[in-house]
Amino acid sequence: MVLNNIEKLLEKYENGETSLKEEQVLKNYFAQDTIAPHLEHYKSMFAYFLGNQQEQYTKALPLNTKKTFNYKWVSVAAVAVIMLGVYVANPFGGAADCEQNLVGTFCEPEEAFNEVSKQLAMISSHFNKGTSAVNYLDEVNKGAATLNYLNEIENTTSIIFKTNK
Repeated sequence: MVLNNIEKLLEKYENGETSLKEEQVLKNYFAQDTIAPHLEHYKSMFAYFLGNQQEQYTKALPLNTKKTFNYKWVSVAAVAVIMLGVYVANPFGGAADCEQNLVGTFCEPEEAFNEVSKQLAMISSHFNKGTSAVNYLDEVNKGAATLNYLNEIENTTSIIFKTNK
């Protein structure tokens, strides 16, 4: 009778349908010395569960030692890095660029103005090429305006002849 009950509990346990009391009954049964031979392979599993149930964690948990990260110092460090980068890139002001002949820099304002004018003229010519490709849209707008005139004529003729739309 007890063996049938244990087998039913094992079947329920394998299906995940047992309660805590039923699992405790299984643990107690497999803690005994006399177990049915065909259920011997369950003994080590339930012995492990019973042993783990009695283990306790004895180390103290530090709950209030929370380290906060101060983001203000990150912004201060970022500003310091940017300032250092600006200083290292040009430590002596604008005169150092002319002496070192860096690529893309101009010592004379007239040279810089001429170069900027040349670049803006090139951009303007390319922009004008792009706008000439969409000039046909003006013709579409003219056609739409003509259609509006035809609608006005139709409205006036319907008023004159008193026809309903």
